[in-house]
Amino acid sequence: MGRIEYFMQYPLQVQQQVFQSLISAAQYTEFGKQYNFSSIYKIEEFKQRVPVHNYDSIKPYIQRVMEGQQNVLWNTPIKWFAKSSGTTADKSKFIPVSVESLDECHYRSGRDVLSLYYNNFPDSDLLTGKSLVIGGSHQVNKLSTDSDSYYGDLSAVMLQNMPFYGNMIRTPDLSIALMDEWEEKIERMANAVIHENVTSIAGVPTWTLVLIKRIFELTGTDNLADVWPNLELYMHGGVSFTPYREQFKKLIRKPDMYYQETYNASEGFFAAQDIIGQEGLLLFLNHGIFYEFMPMEEYGKEYPRTMQLQDVEMGKNYAIIISTNGGLWRYLVGDTIQFVSLAPYRIRVSGRTKSFINAFGEELIVENSDKAIAHACDVTGAIVNDYTAAPIYFSDAGNGGHEWLVEFDVMPGSVEQFVEVMDKTLQSVNSDYEAKRHKDIALRMPVVHVLPNGTFCEWLKSKGKLGGQHKVPRLNNERNYVEEILRFSQTANL
Repeated sequence: MGRIEYFMQYPLQVQQQVFQSLISAAQYTEFGKQYNFSSIYKIEEFKQRVPVHNYDSIKPYIQRVMEGQQNVLWNTPIKWFAKSSGTTADKSKFIPVSVESLDECHYRSGRDVLSLYYNNFPDSDLLTGKSLVIGGSHQVNKLSTDSDSYYGDLSAVMLQNMPFYGNMIRTPDLSIALMDEWEEKIERMANAVIHENVTSIAGVPTWTLVLIKRIFELTGTDNLADVWPNLELYMHGGVSFTPYREQFKKLIRKPDMYYQETYNASEGFFAAQDIIGQEGLLLFLNHGIFYEFMPMEEYGKEYPRTMQLQDVEMGKNYAIIISTNGGLWRYLVGDTIQFVSLAPYRIRVSGRTKSFINAFGEELIVENSDKAIAHACDVTGAIVNDYTAAPIYFSDAGNGGHEWLVEFDVMPGSVEQFVEVMDKTLQSVNSDYEAKRHKDIALRMPVVHVLPNGTFCEWLKSKGKLGGQHKVPRLNNERNYVEEILRFSQTANL
């Protein structure tokens, strides 16, 4: 906690130290030589010299490392790569994972999350039991027969390299945790963990719910506290918890059950909730990551303007740009965040740079849609499994709108009321949407299709992306996902 409190108290100084450490470590790499890191002393020089990269622009460097070349992006050997899609796009990303990024970022962050939890609840019995980790669904794979490099989901890479003390408090066994076939994995996992003393769960909400429901079928209960009476913490991340919160409260009926949000990705572990029950994730500033924040109006520009911590504003949408001890340089992660506190720096994840609808100037982000779905569920008694939405463009047949595909676990009393509440909530949380909806001039009432149960899972499965970090894109400014899923639901035997 002393180390955490230090970066909370001296955030700018700590980030400056991280920046200098990264530049110094990489100055003799090929990337460092290309941009003359050895003569960079100030952050502004770094920003002027090194362009902002996305995965496609940094991929040629990563490809060379994957082929066995070293000292390209980072100055220590890279033998592991975290395979990530981030979305349901066909193309996989391979993020280099160094020893430093594992030790100083991912594992350190894991310890920090537990430290923050114990700081909230000093008398917790969390470490007297096991942590159920619902990780990725890919085996660790060798890149080639003559290669000494490996790839897998980040969770698989972490489990494979985890210190002994991490494996002591984790369940299920590694042979199950790293299984590739998701449906069989859920079955094996459920049977393996029901007799363990599980005190915490970590995983993406969607797949955690699938596991809980299978455990209920095996045990005959509808309250997870009956299976694990000492369960006290669910650590969640990957997607917004807003649409799932009430569902989890119904499945885990226990007064001393707590929920802690984390924000980690293949590229790094960025933040975690430091005050349980209060909005905002504490930004981790001394974990080998140097941050820049790009205002969303700069997105898409060749030379975008970025900010450091001292210049950011609360409530404004920023895209995160990172430079890391894994060899990513001015890398656009693809997430958007907003600051909810500036002393210390706390954030919330507001969406993805590519996950929004702005076909008519409505600037709808995932944070808006999650709130609207959650409120519509509250009012109508519904439970939503998943959803996606896209614009309906102007045509001779009528003005524009949004088309939603929604899969319910529990149907609302009235679908019409659900749509009406969702629409009104969107107007209340987004003034641009409200203006476009005024008298249906630019946007008509949302069009909602109720999909058969299991549609989204089967669609992901058809693309070989069932389980792990793979998820349905919530919002898209193009219609390709909506049309593909609609066609799939009409032809699939569900």
